[in-house]
Amino acid sequence: MKEDNYKLPDKIAKDIKLAKYAGFCYGVKRAVETVKKLKSENPDKNVFVLGELIHNAHVIQELEKLGIKTLTEIPEKGEGICVIRSHGESPEVIEKIKQAGFEPVDLTCPDVKKVQQKAVELAKDGYFLVIVGKEEHPEVIAIKANAKLWSDKVIVAANTEQLAPYKDKIKAHKRVGVVVQTTQRISTLNSIVEYLTSVAKEIHIANTICQSTAMRQAEAKKLAQESDLVIVVGSKKSANTTHLAEILKDITNTIHIENAGELENYKDLIAKSNKLSVTAGASTPQDIIEKVLNTLNLY
Repeated sequence: MKEDNYKLPDKIAKDIKLAKYAGFCYGVKRAVETVKKLKSENPDKNVFVLGELIHNAHVIQELEKLGIKTLTEIPEKGEGICVIRSHGESPEVIEKIKQAGFEPVDLTCPDVKKVQQKAVELAKDGYFLVIVGKEEHPEVIAIKANAKLWSDKVIVAANTEQLAPYKDKIKAHKRVGVVVQTTQRISTLNSIVEYLTSVAKEIHIANTICQSTAMRQAEAKKLAQESDLVIVVGSKKSANTTHLAEILKDITNTIHIENAGELENYKDLIAKSNKLSVTAGASTPQDIIEKVLNTLNLY
């Protein structure tokens, strides 16, 4: 991978633009570099990650080659280092890691940690807590688990339809606190806040969408307005990448690919497009972006 020395191909076509905010964000880069460092400094120790470190198969395969293994669940007994990934975990899970015999290393993204702390603060203060995000996403699972230690009035909603069943409970409680999954769309937050305004007497909103996500989305929207086609590069399992593609599809022709090989499926569309832009999710390594750019330059 060329994380630190990445540059555009020398012969890239003039009508292909690369977004400035494309590829690893700070939290992802920190997690990947730290895990590699842990293994290099502890060659004789087992190094595990609980769940995929990031949502990118290319990176997971690279880590496995270095001897860094992914755990899908915590075993009864283990030894070595067990990494808490950037999405975070609940205190209960971290305690289970210790009880199993592992040395936990917490690599929760600082921005995600702030969401957890804000959720706990609101739960402690007696607010009915609404977490804006996808219920099944690991980041959201961890946020909810931390908040639930202090209150049972915690729900997750990705849209207003998911809030509707709780309308009477929210009205009765009157005070609502809102936090947001770091990779969510601002439009999703706005629609949920608009709905809550008609239901709750008091709303405390913590816009916890991370700055990297906000800048990535804003820049990509601007590029899309100037492009015939935008190519979004990143895993289909990555929330921030998927949201990016969803946003851009409302503006111009947009394709979401995981690697350069998938461009062949869109050869005709690419050939017809005069102005192209490329952006990528926060868990997309730079060498994959480079391969996409080099492949586009061949069409």
